[in-house]
Amino acid sequence: MKSFYITDPGRVRDHNEDSVTIVKNKSDEHLMIVADGMGGHRAGEVASSMVVTHIGSRFSALSTIGSKLDAVNWLNENINEINRNIIKYAEEHVDSTGLGTTVVMALLTNEFLMFCNIGDSSGYVLKDEKLHKITKDHTLVNLLVDSGELSPEEAEHHPKKNVLMKALGSADKQELDIFDVDINVDAILLCSDGLTNMLSKDQVEKVLIEENVSVEAKLIKLIKKCNARGGTDNISIAYLVKKGGDSN
Repeated sequence: MKSFYITDPGRVRDHNEDSVTIVKNKSDEHLMIVADGMGGHRAGEVASSMVVTHIGSRFSALSTIGSKLDAVNWLNENINEINRNIIKYAEEHVDSTGLGTTVVMALLTNEFLMFCNIGDSSGYVLKDEKLHKITKDHTLVNLLVDSGELSPEEAEHHPKKNVLMKALGSADKQELDIFDVDINVDAILLCSDGLTNMLSKDQVEKVLIEENVSVEAKLIKLIKKCNARGGTDNISIAYLVKKGGDSN
């Protein structure tokens, strides 16, 4: 396997509130995490860092995540602990109004592949040179599409397309959306909306399926493409290729 992750502030924001990582535990199971923070006085980066640091360090220390049920329980327990920590931090820091973060994760073991998310950071799989979105965005516009009030085409350019209905730090209890995915995929992609707001799925897919290009070079190219189109938000990407080679 080969993996790489990258984050970039973009061309408009003066700092980066995203956090991203890929970690392995003692059984060589992989956990990928992207978190997109929000909040006053640069507090967004505090919230997103809490997610990545907390879950990343705890996962790294595990001998194994265990069964699917063990994994779901472990992820939800840790997410709720982080959620409480974010709320507590906001209460203790008056300049952190609106503190919160999205999170999307992918957990890969020898037995299963699982995605989970809160918010609008996204998870995809690449299979047979086609990119498929796995996660579902927790946005107002997505809610309106589900209820039939908006078409997917109208949602694409809706002025409130980035209004979140769910984020860590926004409520006392949070429940991850969990997706059990066929393990037979070629690659796994996680990203913040700084990528998906700048590039279409087809544009991302075109870069990912390029031949004789390293994982690192592909992600750098995606960042450059986002910035060439305006780079209006922080951009974070984690990518893991299942076929061939060792992790790097």
